[in-house]
Amino acid sequence: MRQPGRRERLDAARERDGDTCLWCSRSLVGTVAATTDHVVPKVKGGPSWLENEVAACRRCNGERGHRGAVEWLDECERRGWAPDAERLERVLVSLVTAIAERGGQRRARPHLDAQLRRLRKRRPAAA
Repeated sequence: MRQPGRRERLDAARERDGDTCLWCSRSLVGTVAATTDHVVPKVKGGPSWLENEVAACRRCNGERGHRGAVEWLDECERRGWAPDAERLERVLVSLVTAIAERGGQRRARPHLDAQLRRLRKRRPAAA
């Protein structure tokens, strides 16, 4: 079975999540170009699967680099942006499910588990 290409995954992420950047909430239309951002970075074992990708603006994707998702979420909030923590959690949980079904991704699992723990620990402080 053919895996979807980058453009197809970006389109699917935008359809799933809407046309806003996960990190800063800017609208991904007009002059703000949409990119695919790996929630678990590829250098940390993150796969190029839809379950690991979100739509993000080029600025956020580039500035995030290889930082963990929750670290970047915290930085976005410090900058006064409005990141979508609920969407991030949905994507992380979806990736856990996809890895359980497909197997593999040994390098990504510890990073993914740590990001979910950190994200869930933030809830009381954010409430």
